[in-house]
Amino acid sequence: MTISSQLADGASTEGQKERTNLLIGVANDLLDDSGLEGLTIRAVLTRSGLARRAFYEQFDGKDDLVLAVFEQTLRNAAEHFAKEAADLGDPIEAMRRIVTGLALGKVGFGGTDTGRRAAALSREHLRLAESRPRDLQAALNPLLSLLAQLIESGVADGTMRPCEPQMQARLVYNFVAATVHVELLADEGGMPDRAKREVLAGTLWEFCRRALIA
Repeated sequence: MTISSQLADGASTEGQKERTNLLIGVANDLLDDSGLEGLTIRAVLTRSGLARRAFYEQFDGKDDLVLAVFEQTLRNAAEHFAKEAADLGDPIEAMRRIVTGLALGKVGFGGTDTGRRAAALSREHLRLAESRPRDLQAALNPLLSLLAQLIESGVADGTMRPCEPQMQARLVYNFVAATVHVELLADEGGMPDRAKREVLAGTLWEFCRRALIA
């Protein structure tokens, strides 16, 4: 391969990455504005200014775009909490930050004033768990791996009870996510009740804490 062709391939790869990030950003905006009903390929193309061909060069369809939104959101969340965990040096406190963060909508499914994006992703999470379980699992892996690492550390230092870390991580995530999904869907279309969510976060953490501590 010539130097010029290598440079062309590099530019092409960078351009694809930029288009992918643009489409994911537009998807997030549409979910914020009008929920799942507003996230259509036509709307994505209109807002992004890209041609239909450019969309299908990045994604096979709407499901792939939604999975990319999940993957980016949860990867960013895992990186954020991994930094916090390293600074804290306390696996139990790090677990508390993650559990309450999920409940308060700081990672994964929240972050909007209207709650539309949160509820939309919750509905898609449940659907994709049935239709695309392997792909959804791949999107969840960074966060689940972090949870497992924290549990393993807690078991090693004696603050958490002996268990299989990977399984315990999945149990914690599934319990918290399923409970939060119910709350998000109940609030769909309205303003989230912050005080109620704070109480829920505390309750979820206390349940998980009692299951984890030695």
